[in-house]
Amino acid sequence: MTSEVSLPAEWDDDERMNFLFSDFKENRDVNTTDWDSKMDFWTALILKSCRDRGSVCVNLQDLNQTFRRQDRSPLGLPTVLQSMARCGKIQRESEFAANVDCGWLSWGVGLLLVKPLKWTFSTLLGSSRVPLEESFVVIELVKEKAAELLRAYHSSEFSNCSIVSFQELCSFSSDVCADESTLCMALLQLQRDKQVTVSLHEGEKIVKFCQPGQERVSPVSDVDVGIYQLQRSEKLLGERVQKLSLEANKCKEEARVLLREGKKSQALRCLRGRKRVERRADNLFAKVESIREILDRIAQSQTDKMVMQAYQAGVAALRLSLKDVTVERAESLVDQIQELCDTQDEVNEALSTGVTAAGLLFYEDVDELEDELKSLLEESKPDSISGLPAVPTKGLQPSGEPFLSSLPDAPRSHLNITAEQLEEELNKLTLTDSGLYFLHFFLWWTVVYVFRNNIRSTLCLGSQKKKVTSPAKRLEPAQ
Repeated sequence: MTSEVSLPAEWDDDERMNFLFSDFKENRDVNTTDWDSKMDFWTALILKSCRDRGSVCVNLQDLNQTFRRQDRSPLGLPTVLQSMARCGKIQRESEFAANVDCGWLSWGVGLLLVKPLKWTFSTLLGSSRVPLEESFVVIELVKEKAAELLRAYHSSEFSNCSIVSFQELCSFSSDVCADESTLCMALLQLQRDKQVTVSLHEGEKIVKFCQPGQERVSPVSDVDVGIYQLQRSEKLLGERVQKLSLEANKCKEEARVLLREGKKSQALRCLRGRKRVERRADNLFAKVESIREILDRIAQSQTDKMVMQAYQAGVAALRLSLKDVTVERAESLVDQIQELCDTQDEVNEALSTGVTAAGLLFYEDVDELEDELKSLLEESKPDSISGLPAVPTKGLQPSGEPFLSSLPDAPRSHLNITAEQLEEELNKLTLTDSGLYFLHFFLWWTVVYVFRNNIRSTLCLGSQKKKVTSPAKRLEPAQ
């Protein structure tokens, strides 16, 4: 058994293992550090060994054999088991089974309850010695096994069946539970958690699992038993139909062989037997179809029952929510809302009329303020502006042409200088005071030249437009 458990690395340290294999002192307060260190080591190792072996139960005899080293067994294992029992990490099998409903004790895996009762009585008599064969259930591991068993059921082909037999349960849980004892402990834990219930039907153990959407499993009812019997009958009849089909095929092959051998009469008998087998198979298949139809109707009735319950719950909730709601009260509320809306419309109309009158007065005041502002601007004009000539209000007359003639003519030919010459002259310039002055003067003269040409072009265009439009003005009647 030691080869099945992976031991820690410090197992080869003689000095460390001599300390761990020694017995605990009678009083923990003498050296709490050593006591706790040794207790933690053996507690973790016991849990690890059980998990490696796939078991949820331990006893002192197996632990002594598992942890035997150099022909020695740990002396403190009884103390470790007692400490784990006090902390609730392990529990006697008899106590574990007794905490479940009495229905378990009727079939309650009697092989688990014979030996634990002996230690129960010895405990009552005041003995504190741990028997070698006393079995304990590791609570942490049995909860893990229970969860794995529940997942195995939901992933199996029996997930659509709420009730399964104990033999079927053993078949699909063989990879989860190593033996029947482990399976029974996992079932006990599931029944503690209200996820399964176990009962006897005609001497057969049946297990009912909690279905999706349910928080806890319901007791086994007559309907559940009837559905279970129908499912069993369907399965048995299906197996018989399959056997008859194989038998019919066998008769057909025998008839073919006899016909090849020239035994025609025997071949005819085989064919007659094949026809009888096929008729029996057809009759059984019709019965299977009837059972399936009944199961479908039962499933549909259960669905209808759920829908009816949902309808009833909805009606009750709706009645409760409409308890204080009546048609008269609703009409009264609508009338009150309409009155309030009318009142609000009247108030808004009155306020909008007042705002319009106030707005007219405001606009009149604005005109007066603009006149006053204009007079202030005229008074605040500087004297230098008053000395300037008045801005002409009339268009330019033809008499303004002498002003244009006084301006120099715009050059109509290209400058007698090339771009290379200009670039050469520019490179000769240096950034001295005279050079900067010359550059500024050149830029200023260029801007003036361009501006003067633009003014000449604009004035010429204006004169031409005026000459074109002047005859039209002379044709207008006098005002």
